[in-house]
Amino acid sequence: MGREETASRTIVRTIRHEEERDYYLELPFELPERMEELHIGIEVEPLGEGRAVIDLGLKDASRIRGWSGGARTAIAVGREKATPGYLPGELNAGTWAVLLGAYRVPPAGCRVTVSVRFVPETHRWLKGDLHTHTEHSDGTYTLREAGAIMESLGCDFIATTDHNTISQNDAHPQDTDLVFIPGMELTTTRGHANLLGVREPVRDFRAAGPDDLRSRLAEAKRSGALVVLNHTHCEYCPWEWGFDVECDAVEVWNGPWTERNDRALMWWQSRLAAGERLVAVGGSDVHRPHPYVRHAMPTTWVYAASRTSAGILEGVRKGHIFLSYAPDGPTLDLTIGSCIMGDAYDRRSGEGERMTLSLTRLLKGDTVKIVSEQDEERRYTAEKDGECGYSWPVPGRKFYRAEVWRYFPEADRELLAALGNPVYLE
Repeated sequence: MGREETASRTIVRTIRHEEERDYYLELPFELPERMEELHIGIEVEPLGEGRAVIDLGLKDASRIRGWSGGARTAIAVGREKATPGYLPGELNAGTWAVLLGAYRVPPAGCRVTVSVRFVPETHRWLKGDLHTHTEHSDGTYTLREAGAIMESLGCDFIATTDHNTISQNDAHPQDTDLVFIPGMELTTTRGHANLLGVREPVRDFRAAGPDDLRSRLAEAKRSGALVVLNHTHCEYCPWEWGFDVECDAVEVWNGPWTERNDRALMWWQSRLAAGERLVAVGGSDVHRPHPYVRHAMPTTWVYAASRTSAGILEGVRKGHIFLSYAPDGPTLDLTIGSCIMGDAYDRRSGEGERMTLSLTRLLKGDTVKIVSEQDEERRYTAEKDGECGYSWPVPGRKFYRAEVWRYFPEADRELLAALGNPVYLE
């Protein structure tokens, strides 16, 4: 869980033998604003002969957040996960306290050194998969197996989107740094939609007609779920409810790049050219071991406000996203002034009207395309492996976005290797 820390402090408390009778001791500290994680550690040093046993707990400004007794000397509490015995949840600024239990104190007393470490909210790029299945529906992976695979790939998050069920959301492993995003794939005979970010987005998944479908999506939105229309142009289960439904994003890239994704990309481009601002996401739709359908293929990269489900989905809603064919595939960063992918640049801002594209993990020969509502406007060929960048003045356009295409010998054709959401121009 180690990220950059902004503050830490050390508290030293000498406990006298006579305080065994008092037992519960509080060591207050101030928790700063906008913290993402809190880490507590203690070291106990007997003074003189005898053994010291000091129990550990934690209290926030209004309640006990956990107690581990003498079983632990280090704990962590975050918004969505915590050390067993402690409650995750909001880390509200204010006066907190480390609780010490003077269970056994030698005659000469003991010295307890308490370290308190704060990890702040920090915007950063996180990568993962927004569309996966497990044994909780028609997949074969256990949640632990799926999580272990994602961690081995160096990913930060996974959304568990089993068909018309939420049981997986109650079984997410807690002893992992991977962020498990709760979800459900609302599965109907006329299309599928992912409902992300809440444990129970709908009480009843059944949708036999358009009114049912709209009711289900409205309920999911009220519950706080992010709605994604899945594999909209699939030859087997396309979205046939119409595109006038309320949604937050569309899955333009589903699994390996095939003709269904070509169709979805062309459709998305037409909607952008018509002036619609529609977030594109991807997902592996993995169910079981397969030579081509694998976890995090494609990989969704999100510029997240925090390493939490809420922080990641906030980035999705804003369109702060690009997609890469795999976790180690090309990365791209398209900006104008302080605006990134998903943002709208105001020409009156005076920040300077040059668009900048930075790419990494390219292979020599990769094709980089710059696309606007007028379709492809610029094309570059990577001259070497690694990093490169491009910059150009911005004429009157509705948006710009970037694509990277690569020749894959396995398919004997050029396929999409990375896709960015637009930077819009106002």
